Amino acid sequence: MFSGPGAGEPGYSTSNGPLLKPSSRHPDSAQGNVQHTDFLNCPTGFVEYYFADGVFRWSDGLYRIYGYERGEVVPTMEMVLPHVEPEDRPRVQAYWDHVSTQGGPSSMYLSIRDRKDHQHKLLYSADYIMDGDTPIGVWGVVVDLTTSIHTDRHQLATEAVAASALNRAVIEQAKGVLMGRTGVTADQAYELISQLSQDTNRKVYAVAQDIVDRATVRAGDPDAQSHPLL
Repeated sequence: MFSGPGAGEPGYSTSNGPLLKPSSRHPDSAQGNVQHTDFLNCPTGFVEYYFADGVFRWSDGLYRIYGYERGEVVPTMEMVLPHVEPEDRPRVQAYWDHVSTQGGPSSMYLSIRDRKDHQHKLLYSADYIMDGDTPIGVWGVVVDLTTSIHTDRHQLATEAVAASALNRAVIEQAKGVLMGRTGVTADQAYELISQLSQDTNRKVYAVAQDIVDRATVRAGDPDAQSHPLL
């Protein structure tokens, strides 16, 4: 029998019929009506290619990733490559040559442009379709990571902004301490902090935090060790 993406499982086909029909089973029926709302569902597609007929068979999801509906285009390597970003095209061809002659599992990451020129970041994973011990084709799963990557970048940017604001607040607090303790201006206080940062090879924020911490400790314990700038 064939072995490939879900071969022998309900809702899948490894024949020349429609590729990977979705199962009628609803996940809630096997999970006690648990609603999965705590994850980001990345668009996913499937592809099968049989050596005997040289035809690529795409799932509906894969057509949609490229911006098409079933029947609008015939998937071929010649049709796909123009969608791939130019710098990735040689790697895509090399990847296909590898998995179609040596099998896998093997994966690659690439960027494409759909029919509306929107960029997508895709992860391709592929392996042989086997008939016993004989490879008769290639199957693959394609995951569109675009939204996930954008979400991660947004989260990282938000965290960076929050961290920057916190750092700035500590620096301003340290400047205030120096101004109050030594009578220098705000600009002079920052210059002192910056100079000590360079002299000690520490970040400005770290020096500022040290000033604030030392000032706080000395407020409660006059005998505590002072800071060089205080």
